[in-house]
Amino acid sequence: MHRLIDKKNKIIIYLLLLSILSTTSGKFVENQKSYYYTIKQINIEGLSNRDNKKIFQELNNLFYKNILLVSKKEIQKVISKYNIIEEYNIKKIYPSTINIYIKPTKLLAKISNEGKFLVGSNGLLIEDKHNNETLPYIFGEFNTKHFLDFKKNIDKSKFTFTQFKTLYFFPSKRWDILTNDNILIKLPQDNFLKSINLAYKIISMDDFKKKKSLI
Repeated sequence: MHRLIDKKNKIIIYLLLLSILSTTSGKFVENQKSYYYTIKQINIEGLSNRDNKKIFQELNNLFYKNILLVSKKEIQKVISKYNIIEEYNIKKIYPSTINIYIKPTKLLAKISNEGKFLVGSNGLLIEDKHNNETLPYIFGEFNTKHFLDFKKNIDKSKFTFTQFKTLYFFPSKRWDILTNDNILIKLPQDNFLKSINLAYKIISMDDFKKKKSLI
């Protein structure tokens, strides 16, 4: 009788041990799986080393988070703060890597405040004290819409944007352009494309190459 009870007790103990070991093993496997999907690497390409590093530092809080639970919106919040960015693409490489590919905006002009701010092709202002590109200066109250419309018309014309040294924008929504040859073109408010092409034709004539102003 006692042997039977002892045998039953041993079976119960074995079952309890098996249950504990099974639970511990299950938790270990679960923790291993969870660690397997944590973010261990973030790669950023496309901008200068300085800007890539800035974005990387702002995304540091994502390290060792579960890659399955991190949303792209969380990353987009950081990226959208940088006006230098035209386009970007975020890719999750499972199990533990995030790749961010960035296309920087093209810098078009400098605002006339010591050249500290530049205008991108995305219409945004970019603060960059270290930029040494030769870009035209814009004088007058800056307006994104008017400037981008102006740039589109220039692209349709016979001029190239690199031929301009200075741009003047007036409250009447009219533009004056100073070329690299120091020829001042005063454009009317209307018929922009027709007028700018006419100016190009006149400038190309030998009789007008010494002129400094076209009205």
